Amino acid sequence: MSQTTANLRGHFLISMPHMQDRYFAQSLIYLCEHSESGSMGLIINRAIPMDLQELFSHLEMPCTETVRQAPVFFGGPVQTERGFILHPALSGHWNTTCDIDSIACLTTSIDILEDIAAGKGPDECIVALGYAGWGGGQLEQEISDNAWLSCPANSDIMFRTPIEERLNAAAALLGINLDLLTADTGHA
Repeated sequence: MSQTTANLRGHFLISMPHMQDRYFAQSLIYLCEHSESGSMGLIINRAIPMDLQELFSHLEMPCTETVRQAPVFFGGPVQTERGFILHPALSGHWNTTCDIDSIACLTTSIDILEDIAAGKGPDECIVALGYAGWGGGQLEQEISDNAWLSCPANSDIMFRTPIEERLNAAAALLGINLDLLTADTGHA
């Protein structure tokens, strides 16, 4: 990352309407890491047809009634067999918790899933399978190519806004209505 490129760790990436990539079209990503060597984030607006009860059943973990219906998210196309739990910064620390910013932490260890299943985990979280990743300079090039908008993340959008409203809510932070942007690209 050059000195003129801002560190986007803890920011949202908002896909532009013209993006056609099957993994990232209409996606809102929370960036967990952004450095010269690359970037990593989780798609936070795409639930998969699985809830936590099904995930915990697959892991042979009993779970409380209160967590059963919570969605599981498609975090991105990299390591889709691996789980990532995004949770508020002040909700606790587990074996592999990484502080991202004042809004959120990322945990990848099984102990947080055990606590969530037992009803002792964070009150709010996003459980995702897989992640979105970029090599060094790749995300900066995509932003330069007008594939993404970015803005500082917002915990209300991340954890409390309905899934289907998150993308537009993040764009609204920038004063943008995505419905008014064209999906066509070209040159004037």
